[in-house]
Amino acid sequence: MANESALFFGQFMRSPGSVGAIAPSSRRLAEAVCVPIPEQGDPVVVELGPGTGSFTAEIQRRLGGRGRHLAVEINPTLAAHLSDRHPGVEVVVDDACGLPTLLADRGLERADVIISGLPWAAFSPKLQDALLNGILGSLQPGGAFTMFAYVHAMLLPPALRIRRSLFASFEEVVMGRTVWPNLPPAFVYHARRPRDRR
Repeated sequence: MANESALFFGQFMRSPGSVGAIAPSSRRLAEAVCVPIPEQGDPVVVELGPGTGSFTAEIQRRLGGRGRHLAVEINPTLAAHLSDRHPGVEVVVDDACGLPTLLADRGLERADVIISGLPWAAFSPKLQDALLNGILGSLQPGGAFTMFAYVHAMLLPPALRIRRSLFASFEEVVMGRTVWPNLPPAFVYHARRPRDRR
C-alpha cells in the first residue's frame, strides 16, 4: 500500500490536473462507490480513471469472476501498474471521452454500471460535458453511474456545475453519506436511468 501511495503521489506531482488527488481512495469510499454492481448475472462494468486500483479491487471482489470489467486509464504508468496487479481486468490506455467507441471496439454495446474515479471538479466545463456525453452514450437505459466528490470542494463552481448536469441527465440522483475516513473526506453521487437527450 505504501508503494501504491508513493506511485499515486508521484503521478499527482507530474500531472495534478488529471490525477486530481494526493492519495488513493480508501476502502470505505470504494465500497460506497461500488454499491450499484449487481450481485447476479454477467454485468458489464466500466471504470473510469482507476488510478492505482482502489475501486478496481472492490469491483473485482463484487464481480467474483462474472461479467466484464473494463478500466479506462489515460496515464500509461498507472495503467501498467493496474494491469500487473489485476490481470483479469481489461485495462485500456485512452481518453474516457471516447467511451462509446472504446466499448464498440471490444464488442460491447453498452455498460450496466459505470464507476468514475475521475477528478470532475478539476475539469473545464467543456471536458465535463464531453465525459458526461460519453457516459450517457454508453449506459444501458436502466444503467447506473457513480462518481465521488470531495467535501471541501463541493461548493466550488466546477463541482456545482457537474452536480446540476447530473440532475439534468439522469432520472434519479442520490447523494450518499460522507465517507470521513478518506483523504480528503468524500461523498458519492449515485445516478440511475439516463434521460433521453434527443
